[in-house]
Amino acid sequence: MYYDKITGKISFDLNGDVVTNIKYMGGCDGNLQSLERVLDGWTVEDIESKLGDIKCGRRPTSCSGQLAIAVRQAYDGVLEPEGASGGTGYE
Repeated sequence: MYYDKITGKISFDLNGDVVTNIKYMGGCDGNLQSLERVLDGWTVEDIESKLGDIKCGRRPTSCSGQLAIAVRQAYDGVLEPEGASGGTGYE
């Protein structure tokens, strides 16, 4: 589970550099459901380049910005998969 500074927690699957099954726990439900559906199947690089610099009001980051950080950390091996048993799910 990646702890998101804005919404709370994010989980997702990473298959190579493709991100799927994104789930936010907390935050604005309608907006986050949209992100989960639209971003499914995007690559780490696409998420970073298109969403990584989005800010939320006065905050230095956003829900999408936090996802960009999480998927990059998972791709780079900094964030361990759930259970750390070689799976692709990150929580």
